[in-house]
Amino acid sequence: MIDTHCHLTFPDFSSNIPGVLADAAALGVTGCIAIATTTIDCLATKTLATAHPRIWHTAGVHPLYSDQTPHLWQNVLDCALSPKCVAWGELGLDRAHATPPILVQLPVLHEQLAFIQAAHAGNACERAHKSVSLPIVLHCREAFDDLLPILKQTTLNPARFVFHCFTAGPAEMRKILDFGAMVSFTGVITYKNAQSIRDAAILAPLDRIMIETDSPFLSPEPKRGVRPCQPGFARYTAEAVATLKGIDWDTFHNAININASRFFNLPGDL
Repeated sequence: MIDTHCHLTFPDFSSNIPGVLADAAALGVTGCIAIATTTIDCLATKTLATAHPRIWHTAGVHPLYSDQTPHLWQNVLDCALSPKCVAWGELGLDRAHATPPILVQLPVLHEQLAFIQAAHAGNACERAHKSVSLPIVLHCREAFDDLLPILKQTTLNPARFVFHCFTAGPAEMRKILDFGAMVSFTGVITYKNAQSIRDAAILAPLDRIMIETDSPFLSPEPKRGVRPCQPGFARYTAEAVATLKGIDWDTFHNAININASRFFNLPGDL
């Protein structure tokens, strides 16, 4: 399996990427998607993925970095044109943090979605001369009622969105499923105080689920409290979700690999 969402450009990992990948492989996690947070960080994720065969990357602006201006959309497009780029994002809205305020996040979200729609239509800039169509990694914390109506107003296919690091409850899960998007779980689902997330996960069909770490954050049980969370810890979360849903490991493991390969257009040998 792979870790479909981690932040390998963060200082926690920058000096030891080969060791991080080796430790992950020892747990059966044979690849990672390095997620971008800014229009500068996306260049770093591209460099990392170019240097390592089993790392892929994304391109976009995280809502909690939406105040880090200017946003250089040409950098995002340059990264999206990379053969190792597998998604836009992460992008979205976050009401769980006071800064930057939602009124700062919203214009950046709208600008980013407009840019993505233009890229999909082949109109992002003259240099591309082609459609750049990628799935989209969403960040949504305490903002489902803000974000979903905005997404519904776009021309983008709901099936090409994934709500990463799902930490809400059954009501929010039903909204995601009704919308038609994928959902991804982190180690938070293993925490004793996360029953509402587990209740929500029961509702998610097997073909709509992916697994991630969001490392260096959110180490799962039995590694809770370990910092940094390692991409290899995705294995523990995957096993926990399989057990929660009453699905044997081989069936669950095969399904999440198919889901990740299909969604991100990755090689089939995860």
